[in-house]
Amino acid sequence: MTDDIVDHRRLVIAGTGISGLSAAIYAARSNNDPLLIEGDEPGGQLTLTTDVENYPGFPEGISGPGLINDMKEQAEKFGAEARNGVIEDVSKEPAGHFRVALSDGDVYTADAVIAASGASARTLGVPGEEELMGYGLSTCATCDGAFFRDEDMLVVGGGDAAMEEANFLTKFADTVYVAHRREEFRAEDVWIERTMDAVEDGDIELLLNTELTEIHGTPEDGIDHVTLVEHPDGHPKEKLDDPATADAVDEYEFDVGAVFYAIGHTPNTDFLEGTGIETDDDGYLLTEGGRGGGQTRTGVEGLFGAGDVVDFHYQQAATAGGMGVKAALDADEYLSERERAGELYEGEVNAAAADD
Repeated sequence: MTDDIVDHRRLVIAGTGISGLSAAIYAARSNNDPLLIEGDEPGGQLTLTTDVENYPGFPEGISGPGLINDMKEQAEKFGAEARNGVIEDVSKEPAGHFRVALSDGDVYTADAVIAASGASARTLGVPGEEELMGYGLSTCATCDGAFFRDEDMLVVGGGDAAMEEANFLTKFADTVYVAHRREEFRAEDVWIERTMDAVEDGDIELLLNTELTEIHGTPEDGIDHVTLVEHPDGHPKEKLDDPATADAVDEYEFDVGAVFYAIGHTPNTDFLEGTGIETDDDGYLLTEGGRGGGQTRTGVEGLFGAGDVVDFHYQQAATAGGMGVKAALDADEYLSERERAGELYEGEVNAAAADD
């Protein structure tokens, strides 16, 4: 395959969230010439958070975008480079390096790649969602629950994440309401039992066979109320769209001060399919883990994973940052070993492509 290679880099980092930027800071300080590709969500999930109060070192808190911008500036200070673009495909070449193709046609080669592309929170696409994300609507109760102390809060979902977030929010909420589109929850028994205990204590109320259809409010004042639909047989939105069952759907307004989506995440790993990398059943990257070095290595030599694209459990900014640091250190060890062995790729760059 002949490509117009824009540039060859020792290290390409996919993603500019906390994990990718932490990796870039360490990689740049190790003279590994990192190139960050921002992806279709520059800055990652933290850019949707107006205030961050649980990231170490900021006793007064900091805005999500502010933290991302500061970290990007710090990475660039040490020599990292960031560019707009979406990685379309990564492949491992016979010579041992990687070919990184972007959706705009640009192609890079790299001796190592860190996948810090994150996991995108699933959303509903209802009216009010886009305007109020970060202004009363959140996909992370641990991150944002404390901002809505003594408010009534709504959690949308019926799996483990929804049960866990609902129980966590009882620390702050007046009442936590859980809206689930069916009668039965998908969560493990232990979470259902904890939730039912909280229901008995009056901390949680269940809104079964119920779905959210609209969020009302403004970025200035936050969420005022939501619109819900309910049908005794479940899946009310589907029934609302069917003329034969629409009359049996109960639609009503419901006062809450905050809404938390807990309907899962989708790890951003499609661009890595060409490498043959291993993932779990939900698409999260499998890494070596353990206690010693090399914890972020994947089954593809020279490809490392960090942050929410690996971590389906903690999904916190601070833990993602730590994983990014580990990935940079693991990548540095890998690159140093290949350099000592004379195995780094001598990239051929097309001058015309590089000047575009």
